[in-house]
Amino acid sequence: MADLRGAPVEDRTVIDVVNLALPYFGLIFIGFVCGKVKKIPHSALAWMDFFILYVSLPALFYRILAKTPVEQLAQLSFVAGTTLATALAFAMAFGIGLLFRPSHIREATIAALAGGYGNIGYMGPGLALATLGPAAAVPVALIFCFDSIFLFSAVPLLMALAARGERGTLAIVFDVLRRIVLHPLLIASALGVLSATLRFQPPVALDRLLEFLQVAAAPTALFALGVTVALRPLERVPTEIPLLAVVKLVLHPIMVLVLLSLFGRFDPLWIYTAVLMAALPPALNVYVFARQYDVWLEEASSAVLFGTAVSVVTLTAVMWLVKMQALPLRLFGP
Repeated sequence: MADLRGAPVEDRTVIDVVNLALPYFGLIFIGFVCGKVKKIPHSALAWMDFFILYVSLPALFYRILAKTPVEQLAQLSFVAGTTLATALAFAMAFGIGLLFRPSHIREATIAALAGGYGNIGYMGPGLALATLGPAAAVPVALIFCFDSIFLFSAVPLLMALAARGERGTLAIVFDVLRRIVLHPLLIASALGVLSATLRFQPPVALDRLLEFLQVAAAPTALFALGVTVALRPLERVPTEIPLLAVVKLVLHPIMVLVLLSLFGRFDPLWIYTAVLMAALPPALNVYVFARQYDVWLEEASSAVLFGTAVSVVTLTAVMWLVKMQALPLRLFGP
């Protein structure tokens, strides 16, 4: 089968996937090279990290949700399927962590993040929109919001359980709620939903400013990811890291596909988006959490670097399946 340009459809799809994947992994590689060549301390990335988390990505999520009809946001079965898949991947990775470090809940919690927390903030939105178009914005935003709420709740709770007796239950609950309510991306998402509900249209100048910031989100984040990985050299790969990578890069997207088949019928584009988001490599925040709790630091850095490297193959393969529309949309039922 050939397209209008005379090239086989499969060949054109491969070229399209390469054209999509190369800029993303290329930006990470450029950041990695710059981090190796220019010996800038990691602390110098602080303002770039601040810009990404508090300025650029919030603008991206606000504009995505503010321009979305409210009725499209009320997809509870989709949210349930994708969030449950993330929870299962998190639980499987937690079990792997305990298998290698029995009774070490804190270490296992960071391992669980490495197996369940994909790069849904930095890589996810730009990659999904470039692969599937603007219609992918809504499922991307829903996945980000509810996965983040789950993960930002589970980690403090498990860490508190590991240090039981040091803090009271109310203090733990308050800390979890504070992390959720004050997270800049979740605040931006809530404001976007509110704007969509009220049909608020920002002034043209403000909307253009937000658009500039939105466009800057993906390239800045990917470059920063490459630099950060370069500053944390991979000296050895702990035994559990490849197993965690299998959970994150292979089993997580499979579980999304299975659960969405069980939870109902969805727009094919939403299914493709969910699988693509689940196939993302471990987020840089895995190391951020490890540093915050001062536990599993070397392993967390290895998990991010190893997972990102392997995802060059696995994520590109998923993108090819998505572009070819080769993923089964219904695994169960008629």
